[in-house]
Amino acid sequence: MTANKIKVGLIQQSNTGDIDQNKAKLARNIADCAKQGAGLVVLQELHNSLYFCQTEDVNSFDLAEPIPGPSTRYYSELAKKHELVLVTSLFEKRAAGIYHNTAVVFEKDGSIAGKYRKMHIPDDPGFYEKFYFTPGDLGFHPIETSIGKLGVLVCWDQWYPEAARLMAMAGAEMLIYPTAIGWDPRDDEQEKDRQRNAWITIQRSHAVANGVPVISVNRIGHEADPSQRSEGVQFWGNSFVAGPQGEFLQQAPTDTEQNLLVEVDLTRSEDVRRIWPFFRDRRISSYTDITKRFLTD
Repeated sequence: MTANKIKVGLIQQSNTGDIDQNKAKLARNIADCAKQGAGLVVLQELHNSLYFCQTEDVNSFDLAEPIPGPSTRYYSELAKKHELVLVTSLFEKRAAGIYHNTAVVFEKDGSIAGKYRKMHIPDDPGFYEKFYFTPGDLGFHPIETSIGKLGVLVCWDQWYPEAARLMAMAGAEMLIYPTAIGWDPRDDEQEKDRQRNAWITIQRSHAVANGVPVISVNRIGHEADPSQRSEGVQFWGNSFVAGPQGEFLQQAPTDTEQNLLVEVDLTRSEDVRRIWPFFRDRRISSYTDITKRFLTD
């Protein structure tokens, strides 16, 4: 660990169909976070474009880029200009027919510190990601940076305690989740509240179970379904940072763009793990069945 306290910038914004406009908006927001003292800035999932996974369309593969490529050059320059660590989320073209949902982390000098390919890929109405993304193959390994070891995961990964645990076991000092999640506008208000609260609760539980801060950055705004077969997705924002006991440090609203600046004290993880030594008391020899799909026929 190289710093005790880090000011983190979470950029919660809406997107349009104009990629250059989205990237320019992100550049302005990154500059704003840097001006307010951020040493780490985290962007939302697939932030360059609209969320294209609402439909299955082979033409959307044209959005994918190699890594390194044009977008990594763009965000590398921003990280270097503002001297901050930057967590991005890109549509990676690995080869013809092989594409990944990939988080790329840039160091303060603009170099690529590392990348993570999304492991858990959903396939639900309005979220047809299995059509687009090959599951990640880089494992659950923290990315070493000048501000510490970052346990970067992506969206659907946030529902899996196994992923959070493995990142923490490998030395992650914080868990970071670029996200694009929202409601079906046809759901009633009670269902919307249940879904959003479940999303918040599961991530706060990862903070508690592993004694590390959690940073979750979601987009906002309504994005129409290009096929017009649904009402589209209303992204619910609520980007937040939780401390190592699951406590809210700060939380953004549901319907407003915001650059959320939060100071995170990494020394608290040591204090919390001393009073709640969950890693000490794990009965690892009794967990072998966890690698099975299910325990009954």
